[in-house]
Amino acid sequence: MRESAAAFLLLAISLPVAAAQSATADPDQARILALETAWNRAEERKDAKALDGLPDSRLLYVDYDGSLMNKAQFLDSVKAPSLHPEQIVNESMTAQMYGTTAIVTGVYREKGKVARKAYLRRGRFIDTWINQDGTWRCVTSQSTLISR
Repeated sequence: MRESAAAFLLLAISLPVAAAQSATADPDQARILALETAWNRAEERKDAKALDGLPDSRLLYVDYDGSLMNKAQFLDSVKAPSLHPEQIVNESMTAQMYGTTAIVTGVYREKGKVARKAYLRRGRFIDTWINQDGTWRCVTSQSTLISR
């Protein structure tokens, strides 16, 4: 009985570790997921300079409210004086690889203040990344609020 309990415990401990390792076994997948996190950190800090290197010059950005922006408009929105993001966190994020293209899906949570009014958002997102000459750039980004 003890041996089966010990074997079950070992299996229960090793499965999540093995799953985590296989989920990021592809270096491009790991790189893209890291870029998604870097994007969030740059937005939190309102660091448009750091953010500038992540989207492609032809970025098509569809925000949670349905507004459509190009790269310059998106970067301007990040710098808006009335916007003060405090935390942006991705969860349930996956990257599907298609050669030199990656599709990232996930859920984000964002909190902060806009025009001194607190906000809390939760939404789904889908980002399309392409690899050009060894550099990954986001070419489309879309988010949809999750009501609840």
